[in-house]
Amino acid sequence: MTSQTTIDKAPPPQDPASAPAKGLRGHPWLTLFSVAIGVMMVALDGTIVAIANPAIQKDLGASLADVQWITNGYLLALAVALITAGKLGDRFGHRQTFLIGIAGFALASGAIGLSSSVTLVIVFRVLQGVFGALLMPAALGLLRATFPAEKLNMAIGIWGMVIGASTAAGPIVGGLLVEHVSWQSVFFINVPVGVIALILGLVILKDHRAANAPKSFDILGILLLSGAMFSLIWGIIKAGEWTWGDGRTWAWLGAAVLLFLFFAIWETKVKEPLVPLAMFRSVALSAGVVLMVLMAFAFMGGLFFVTFYLQGVHGMSPVESGLHLLPLTAMMIVSSPVAGLLITKFGPRVPLVGGMVATAVACFGMSTLSSGTGTLTMSVWFALLGLGLAPVMVGATEVIVGNAPLELSGVAGGLQQAAMQVGGALGTAVLGAVMSSRVSAEFAGNWKDAGIPMPPDPKLEEAAEFAAVPPQLADAPGMTPDMFDKITGVIHDTFVSGMGFAFTVAGGVAVVAALVATQTKRGENAEAGAGTAHI
Repeated sequence: MTSQTTIDKAPPPQDPASAPAKGLRGHPWLTLFSVAIGVMMVALDGTIVAIANPAIQKDLGASLADVQWITNGYLLALAVALITAGKLGDRFGHRQTFLIGIAGFALASGAIGLSSSVTLVIVFRVLQGVFGALLMPAALGLLRATFPAEKLNMAIGIWGMVIGASTAAGPIVGGLLVEHVSWQSVFFINVPVGVIALILGLVILKDHRAANAPKSFDILGILLLSGAMFSLIWGIIKAGEWTWGDGRTWAWLGAAVLLFLFFAIWETKVKEPLVPLAMFRSVALSAGVVLMVLMAFAFMGGLFFVTFYLQGVHGMSPVESGLHLLPLTAMMIVSSPVAGLLITKFGPRVPLVGGMVATAVACFGMSTLSSGTGTLTMSVWFALLGLGLAPVMVGATEVIVGNAPLELSGVAGGLQQAAMQVGGALGTAVLGAVMSSRVSAEFAGNWKDAGIPMPPDPKLEEAAEFAAVPPQLADAPGMTPDMFDKITGVIHDTFVSGMGFAFTVAGGVAVVAALVATQTKRGENAEAGAGTAHI
């Protein structure tokens, strides 16, 4: 593969990020603004849904598995479709796939708001994931093609800042909507945001295509990779229900391994592979992909429980829980552009290692949270987590996209996003199983230690997985205030123990990620972007 791609024989244009704009279309900084609005819709959706999960669970009578599927169905669809979507962008242009992704994501969001059952919510969340898959790698492809190497990290840093701002706004906006309107309204909000993003994209975005962009599709490769990812995530999610010793669990995981193997073999034989395996000859690119998986595993998997902790154990309203998460997301806003500057000046290795060390410390710190933990202590750990995540989000993105040839920028963007979404789905599933196993192991003992005279109730054990005390419990026959307080204490203590164990596992994964980060380096092909593309 060549490290540069020339679109035509005309002399390279001047630096697009510093040249005077000749119009709205194709202006690099306006392109960043337009792309950021679209990506903001996806980022806003992620944290809003996290705040809305408890309300959805209560309103629709969803189980823990249902609530996990609201998250995992979306993440799984993203993970399965992202690389294929990146290939579509490389083939047909990132502008077109970005605009289709925006329109579809907004429509799917509106459909979720109109849904009356948890099954429909999950179905439309899957569709959200598919359209989000079109949007995300196309956004990175547009940035890569528009910005020169010396400004790409800054652009990605600002892009990360917008994602952080959206993440920060999500819990607060979502909390206000859940508390004062309905959980459905948190999905309806994506519709006007999507309309604005679509209009901006139509006016501002300009298509960029490499001369040697792919001309065909690897259909069998798409099927093999999609099947492998689905089998992997399905096996891990169902392990919580089937147990890890069940043959069905290992049958699905084994199928995933075989499909990944067949996919790798096929990619070496097809003329235009879905994922050219030569990309992974770059140790830095491979390390960047693994790093994104591990980072998302620790962050998204652990964060799944935080809203239940704040609302269930501490009795906070959705708005209050959103405000308590503000130190995490606010720190991401502040540190993302700073991380971009540091990575541009010093390279990604030190910031990435430092970021994952901070993430690990934050996870271990959050494993000590209890029902009596105060706001200041929580804020310290949340802020440290945000500080650690920012350089990883910016740096790993540059490592993956910058080490890939321009004609594969969509595939590289798909790899980056797929790694993050697979890691998030794995983290939610694995840490959910860790949580459930700890709750099952400790609930009966905690019940007995509390001196409650009745046998443990399996429904209350399930409630402990949410830290949720059933509101009708206080009115149960023979229930006294003292007994109610004891049962509440058992539910909360059991949840906190399970959450602490899950964060301990997440911290261990973050330590491994810090070791992987030592293998990263600056993108070798970043100069093949705006400096040679026709703009």
